[in-house]
Amino acid sequence: MSAIATRSLGGALGAEVLDVDVERLLGDGGLPEACMEALEEHGVLLFRELHADDDAQVAFCRRFGELARFPKYADQHVMEISFDPGNPNAEYFASNDHWHIDGALDDIPAKASVLSAHVTAGQGGETEFASTYAAYDDLTDEEKERYADLRIVHTFEAIQRLTYPDPTPEQLAEWASRTVRELPLVWEHRTGRRSLVFGATASHVAGMDVEEGRALLAGIERRATAPDKVLRHGWTVGDMVMWDNRGLVHRACPFDRSEPRRMHRTTLLGDEAIK
Repeated sequence: MSAIATRSLGGALGAEVLDVDVERLLGDGGLPEACMEALEEHGVLLFRELHADDDAQVAFCRRFGELARFPKYADQHVMEISFDPGNPNAEYFASNDHWHIDGALDDIPAKASVLSAHVTAGQGGETEFASTYAAYDDLTDEEKERYADLRIVHTFEAIQRLTYPDPTPEQLAEWASRTVRELPLVWEHRTGRRSLVFGATASHVAGMDVEEGRALLAGIERRATAPDKVLRHGWTVGDMVMWDNRGLVHRACPFDRSEPRRMHRTTLLGDEAIK
């Protein structure tokens, strides 16, 4: 396996990759294994000012396995995240401001995501990450026992209502057409590590009073995303970030949406269901 040089981004989460350019991104046969090992350790990898174009980003991601398709976009392996007129998913991107796991409502969540900055906001627009592994590790023994069998109902409506608190009948109908998932609060991974499954898609705790359950979920999220546990990345054009979607939640920070901000995302399909 090829070795990569990394530097901590200053906390328990995240590392900058120091010795990878676009040529190595595409040509080093051992790089995917090295990146996955570093991702397991650090959760987030920053390739600062790499300036990989879409073709290079997709080619790099293909080296890890199958990629998600986004059929509404010209390159179906690259989702453009922007509020530009005509972006087919712009209505839903506002909800990226809330903590979430990509694909929490899918049969199998994404393994990892790769995001590149093409146009950055004048102010704000950072991306924040928090470890769901650390969220579990920080529980008390009593909490670990209490949470072991809890099941959480996740819905598309739960996250959308945070952005659209007074939805139209058309929005309600569209949200209701989406998949509802009942998932364990504690995810025991094949590696033996455990993480907590929470975020803005979490509607309520199955079998618990709704308000009591929501208070419990809010408390978990508040502790797991306390400022000292969060990695905030301020983007520069050309930055590429890769993160472990199975062990993190993330969110976008607010910015003036009348200004351009354009990020290109490629998603590695997962191979491990939440259970």
